[in-house]
Amino acid sequence: MAGTRNTGRRERLRAETTAEIKSTALELMGSGGPDAITLRAIAREMGMTANAIYGYFATRDDLVTALIADVYTALADAVDAAWATSAQGTPAERIQTWAHAFRAWALANPEGFRLIYGDPVPGYRAPDGGAAPDAARRVCVGIAALADAAWASAERTHGESDFGWDDFDPGLLDKVRPGFPELPPAGVALALRIWGHLHGLIALEIYGHLRAQTLSPDKLFAAELAQLVRSLGLGIQRVVPSVIRGAG
Repeated sequence: MAGTRNTGRRERLRAETTAEIKSTALELMGSGGPDAITLRAIAREMGMTANAIYGYFATRDDLVTALIADVYTALADAVDAAWATSAQGTPAERIQTWAHAFRAWALANPEGFRLIYGDPVPGYRAPDGGAAPDAARRVCVGIAALADAAWASAERTHGESDFGWDDFDPGLLDKVRPGFPELPPAGVALALRIWGHLHGLIALEIYGHLRAQTLSPDKLFAAELAQLVRSLGLGIQRVVPSVIRGAG
């Protein structure tokens, strides 16, 4: 029994130290940018020796891969949960719910957002298939679901286009087409355009570019969402962002 307790204690301590290494890495990135993520710097911040930290992550790239997997999975969980909780809503409500969940997660995890979407870590080489293939697929499918939910209305204004399947990366189509076989190439293009609407304002906010421009980024994001919903031919239903954050 004593051996079992000691093993369990060692496993808990290892898990706690691993979590601290990851959080320290994100803190260093937040203050010093992606260049600041080094095992030696993390060891120094934590009062560990460099050799000790190599017992948790053999290389800096191993750590970065683990960080990306963690934050990308957390984002996928947040938007998937928002989509599931809005299952009985209208397409407009579901799109707004997903979008607010995306923004709420990004604001709560700015370093994670930057790691996924903004600041490549110099010299980092992701493993074959990417650092977080399942999470990337889930977020991609979620964005396609927004276009699919709106397509019955949006087809009237977005259906006439010269997009073909050869306009898209095969990897993207492998993620999207199995779940939405009826969505045409114009619908896939719409999904990417929706993502551009949402991602653009969120990125400006995360990187601080809106701070000197507006005191009400919430209102700006809500207005952009309202315009997006109108452009898809959907009626406007107001979604309260605080409800989304509470549900996430």
